[in-house]
Amino acid sequence: MDGTVDGVVVEEEEGSTRGCFQTDASLCEEDESQRANEQHPDDERSLPLRDFYPYIRCALCNGFFIDATTITECLHTFCKSCIVKHFFYSNRCPNCSIVVHQTQPLYSIRPDRQLQDIVFKMVPYLEGDERSRICEFYKRRGLDIPKPVAAPSTYPMKLHHRQKKDMLPQSVFTIPSELDVSLMLEFVGAEEGVENYKPLERKYVRVSGEATVRHVELFIRRKMELSQNCKVDVVCGDHLLKQYQSLRDVCNTMGQNALQDGMLVLHFGLVLPA
Repeated sequence: MDGTVDGVVVEEEEGSTRGCFQTDASLCEEDESQRANEQHPDDERSLPLRDFYPYIRCALCNGFFIDATTITECLHTFCKSCIVKHFFYSNRCPNCSIVVHQTQPLYSIRPDRQLQDIVFKMVPYLEGDERSRICEFYKRRGLDIPKPVAAPSTYPMKLHHRQKKDMLPQSVFTIPSELDVSLMLEFVGAEEGVENYKPLERKYVRVSGEATVRHVELFIRRKMELSQNCKVDVVCGDHLLKQYQSLRDVCNTMGQNALQDGMLVLHFGLVLPA
């Protein structure tokens, strides 16, 4: 079996050991100590790229970071496209399961330009290959190829307040003003005989106050894939809500007792029709 130890070729055969290994352990230790003393302190130690995989690869796609994006709550990093897709059905970090944000986890992610530059420098051809794929993607769809983002320039002169406001980074995800009610949908269980339903993966929803309890029921039916012979009862506090009631009316009627951290808490259960 051939190998390499600190730049010295080692060849092992049955009954013999050749190279840097010696039969006397004390002589080996003395030789190692002598080489360490002779080594210049400025010499750099080279490591294989695989040793850095835990720090430069995305845990979701298992590939090298592309548009490295970090969660501000726990500082775990993923590819931007990977973490955005993940937040479509979960508001928890894929690594540590911490709740990133109750309703809009995209608020709590930020691009990590420095880490992305490090990945591009460590992995040869990765940046060029990614750029080629982007160009091919836009060409197939007949779209203009976006230009690379230039490094921000300095502004020595004073800017007016309006100009400073325009330069501020925009939010990753903007909530429309008409979505003014945040819901927390708590599942309390299903009546005996109700089967074959999926769990509700996203219990935090932001909707318009004009939406009714009927809209909430339809949302639950779609996400849990309920059959038509199953009925959804929606309760706020101790009151069974009517389908025609709007969520704004529910908030005004129930008051602060129905809110938790600014969200309207609705409990729902699955029952069989009478």
